[in-house]
Formats: sequence, C-alpha cells, structure tokens
Amino acid sequence: MKNIILFSLLSLVFGCTGTAQKNDAKEKTYPISKSDKEWKEVLTKEQYYVLRQEGTERPFSSPLNKIYTSGTFYCAACNTPLYEGEHKFDSGTGWPSFDRAIDGNVDKDIDHKLGYARTEAVCATCGGHLGHIFNDGPRETTGMRHCINGDALVFKPKEK
Repeated sequence: MKNIILFSLLSLVFGCTGTAQKNDAKEKTYPISKSDKEWKEVLTKEQYYVLRQEGTERPFSSPLNKIYTSGTFYCAACNTPLYEGEHKFDSGTGWPSFDRAIDGNVDKDIDHKLGYARTEAVCATCGGHLGHIFNDGPRETTGMRHCINGDALVFKPKEK
C-alpha cells in the first residue's frame, strides 16, 4: 500500500513538470515582430503594459467597455482586425467582452500565472496579449467570453 501511495505521489509531482505546460504561443514567431524598444516607441505606456508585458487594466476603466455600435475592434499594436462590434456583449465584468473573434486573427495560449490554467487570447499577427477566453459567455451564441483589455484594442466605427 505504501508503494502505491509513493508511486502516485511521484507520478503527480513529475507528471506536472513536463512540457505539457509549455506556452506554445510565446515561442511562436509572428508576422510582425519588433524589439521592446520599437514597441515602446509605437505604444502608449498602458498599451505596452497590456500587450507586451501581459498586464491587465483595471476593470471598468476602458471607454471601449461601453461601445455597442457597428464597427470593428483592431489590435492597438499592429492594426489587425480582431473582433466585430456585433459580437460584443455586456458581461458585467468591467472589460470589453465578445462571444467570438474574427476567424484566424486571435491565437490561444495557456496561461498559468494565477496557479491554474486559463486560455489566453493573443493577437495572431504580433503576439500581443489581449486578455483571456472563458466558457461562461452567452449560451444562445457561442457560450464563450473573450474578456479583452480595452488598452489592447482600437475601435473603428462602421462607415455608413
């Protein structure tokens, strides 16, 4: 019995330290790549913190949180279209929330910074951190909630 318990504990400890927790998106090469110095020259302090240092803005601090008009939300770093306004909803969390991204423009990664796995949303063009993806979104659509930092986005209204 002692051997079974010891084997189980060793399997748990060594099984959790393998390459399964590797962040593939962090090691990926993106079409737009710049040095930290170059990013600092083109991004505001807040945008750099979110997009390049994987920071999180304070909830309810982004003016984009309450925009519900037709248009597109673009990556603030590289101008890639990420989210359509028609897929935005009020999640009550304090961050702009969408039930889906524009196909192929948002990569997913696994983030363990809080001690558990979360799905991180990353710009597929420049690798900028956008926010996280959760499965507690609107059930009548995709069931997903892309919880995105407003500092990672630029909104362009649809032209009439």
